[in-house]
Amino acid sequence: MRGGALPPGLLLAALGFALAFAPRSVLLSALVAAAMTSIAAVFLTPRALPLDLAFAGCWISVAMTAATVHLPRGPVGWLAMLLAINAGLWSGIVIKLAGAPSDLVRALPSVLLALPAMWLAAHRGGIAVKVVASWLIAVALLAGTLPIVSTPGYVPDHME
Repeated sequence: MRGGALPPGLLLAALGFALAFAPRSVLLSALVAAAMTSIAAVFLTPRALPLDLAFAGCWISVAMTAATVHLPRGPVGWLAMLLAINAGLWSGIVIKLAGAPSDLVRALPSVLLALPAMWLAAHRGGIAVKVVASWLIAVALLAGTLPIVSTPGYVPDHME
């Protein structure tokens, strides 16, 4: 889960699910903000940034962004824009430090999941989008905590 395109792709998918419940007037501007911020972050992020910090920020952002689908009225306009900028920023940082610029081309289309999610939410299928967003929260929590929690199989045994 520390590859170049997968974590940013999941973050942008979480953004797409959040935008499905946001006001329609902010959809296009949020998509453009996420794309432009991620492109800028790929080219402007210094390589001296710690990789573990980048992945922690990405996984926290996945959980936080996916959780906004459970807000009573979804993310309001300013929150949707803030989520888009945050998702673009962490996506670009992770791609810069752990992948190649071409990974951005693989990750960015994930945000377009907003379109079928919007259709589902409008046709009484919003619960399905919320279930998938909850799954993303669980994946983010697992991927973010497994590297720092000592579990059997990840650390040497004291008897060896």
